Amino acid sequence: MVTSSQCQKKYGTPSKDNSCMTLWDVPSALEIGVIPKKIYMNKDMVDPLKKAFGNLISRGFVEELKTWDGCFNIRKKRGGTTMSLHSWAIAVDVNAFENGFGKEPKLSSGFVKCFTDAGFDWGGTWKKKDGMHFQLSKI
Repeated sequence: MVTSSQCQKKYGTPSKDNSCMTLWDVPSALEIGVIPKKIYMNKDMVDPLKKAFGNLISRGFVEELKTWDGCFNIRKKRGGTTMSLHSWAIAVDVNAFENGFGKEPKLSSGFVKCFTDAGFDWGGTWKKKDGMHFQLSKI
């Protein structure tokens, strides 16, 4: 699992002006549901998100995506002392309204697999569950 210290080492201090950041213009074929047409995120997220969105479409899980709850947010982990991976924009949250931190996740295994097959780890398997959260599995 990627850590904030690994991100700090690779990407430097979190900042909206960091050279690792990009404003990704989501291809029209991947504009699904609540996904924004442009996403400000880490450059390393572009290919994995393309694959995850493509998986949601080809596998029929688009309807399960109800809310897009963000990618880039410089902050500490909830209840923690280290920086969240959202600080380097290598994580996304979806369907937060029904997958709250510390609650039992409600995303289907098929939906989750669309992301994990694309190179993401899912917070729904952690000891302190974070079912809305997907982050790059390696950087």
